[in-house]
Amino acid sequence: MTTATIPLELNRKDFVSDQAVRWCPGCGDYSILAQMQKTLPDIGVPKENIVFISGIGCSSRFPYYMNTYGIHSIHGRAPTLASGLQIANPDLSVWVITGDGDGLSIGGNHLLHVIRRNVNLNIILFNNRIYGLTKGQFSPTSRSGKRTKSSPMGSIEQPINPLVMAMAANATFVARTIDSNPQHLGDILHQAAMHKGASFVEVYQNCVIFNPSEWDGLGDRKVRDENIIFLEDGKPMVFGKESNRGLRLRGYKPEIVDLGDEYSEEDLLVHDVTQKDLASILSVMEYPESPVPMGVIRKVEMPTYSDGLLAQVAKAQMTKGVGDLAKLFHSADTWTI
Repeated sequence: MTTATIPLELNRKDFVSDQAVRWCPGCGDYSILAQMQKTLPDIGVPKENIVFISGIGCSSRFPYYMNTYGIHSIHGRAPTLASGLQIANPDLSVWVITGDGDGLSIGGNHLLHVIRRNVNLNIILFNNRIYGLTKGQFSPTSRSGKRTKSSPMGSIEQPINPLVMAMAANATFVARTIDSNPQHLGDILHQAAMHKGASFVEVYQNCVIFNPSEWDGLGDRKVRDENIIFLEDGKPMVFGKESNRGLRLRGYKPEIVDLGDEYSEEDLLVHDVTQKDLASILSVMEYPESPVPMGVIRKVEMPTYSDGLLAQVAKAQMTKGVGDLAKLFHSADTWTI
């Protein structure tokens, strides 16, 4: 993203549209929307330079509720539109809003390659492990054995881990947060916005109608600290309500230990957002099989797609001159490319 050159005086209300928000009461999307509207005034970008692009699904109504530019596109193709827009106008802050169904089924190929190319945009993937808009079918992230309207005997498919997918594409910014922790959610959105390159954020989002118990143990403040490892760069991975547990490596396998006589913080893994191997280990840890890491998993700086492409255009213009389409069209009946 490109920051503004003059101070901006914006607040949350500046990003609230005049459209009635139409999600089910209690849906986690409300929290994500509220935190986005609270975060954007602080990123230093005029709202006319911000664009939200979505596909199809409950989350994809997002552009209607933001007082910015927006495109409600077709199923799974938001990354494609966002890539073209960002390359055509690199000064824009472009946000892709998608869900586990939209982004990881028909849109999986598009999502994979926009991350691989490191296009300078922000991808927010709402993961509720279910298809909500089409009324409760299992999704690409649904757990094996999940009983739904489309899998009455239980899903026989292996679920996709969104963070593992992002890591496989060598993502330069990978993070996870949850709708029920607004402060953490807002902080992650802000960090994603300030990253130059493709930022990928998975948000555990609650579907209160079709999958209401998926994140039990993570949303309740009374118990969430026992099940979430909140990552901080440069700090040991301590968790628990009393900060009495931690994560260490036993060979290649992450192991949960109790701090006390046998183990201390010196025995624990220290988070380093630049280490890809460590990010890969953390990415495979998913709730409820294990405590879930939340925060920035990986963050590195690499050349963006638009920077590379525009550099090639500049080089071509320097050696061959600026093209003239009108002259080309009138020069012949056919062209050899």
